Amino acid sequence: MNQGNLTLKVDPEAAPALFGQYDQNLRQIAEELGIDLRAQDNTIYLSGDNEAINQALAVLEQLKAQVENGLFPGPSEIRYALDLVKSGNETGKKNDFPREVLQVTNRGKKVYPRTLGQKQYVDAIRENSLTFGIGPAGTGKTYLAVTMAVSALQKKEVARIILTRPAVEAGEKLGFLPGDLQEKVDPYLRPLYDALFDLLG
Repeated sequence: MNQGNLTLKVDPEAAPALFGQYDQNLRQIAEELGIDLRAQDNTIYLSGDNEAINQALAVLEQLKAQVENGLFPGPSEIRYALDLVKSGNETGKKNDFPREVLQVTNRGKKVYPRTLGQKQYVDAIRENSLTFGIGPAGTGKTYLAVTMAVSALQKKEVARIILTRPAVEAGEKLGFLPGDLQEKVDPYLRPLYDALFDLLG
């Protein structure tokens, strides 16, 4: 193994967000890649296997781009950046997707694609009249779709948002559920209402 040492200067204003609380972001990268990574003032010192150091630099560049755009990387962003760099994904190394904030929630939180899959989904929604999003629960399909709808409404690209959702029955027929039609359908629309409330208040 070829061992090496590198130093990386960071903008003093960006350093706290990039390093994380008590340098936890740097520790996560160092542990994952098996290198020595420490910070002093606004300089990062890296030592270890050359390939691992280069991977760490690629991850730090991704996180730096996020911080420059007002985003604060946490463990999930670092984990994803590490996975992309380890897989040798060139698109992931460039990592342009955090640069675009899609919407700001009612509480001031920035909404942006966090993975390449989410970026492709957002691009598909933007470029096509009809988009099907298929994937596991909790991957942001509904939330991102509502975000794009609210963004289009605020930009006056559309005049209204129509909420539709398939009522997938879970063991019971809809007709047997209590209440009128609105009360029967509400639980299926709840994720859409929640996303709209989060974005618009």
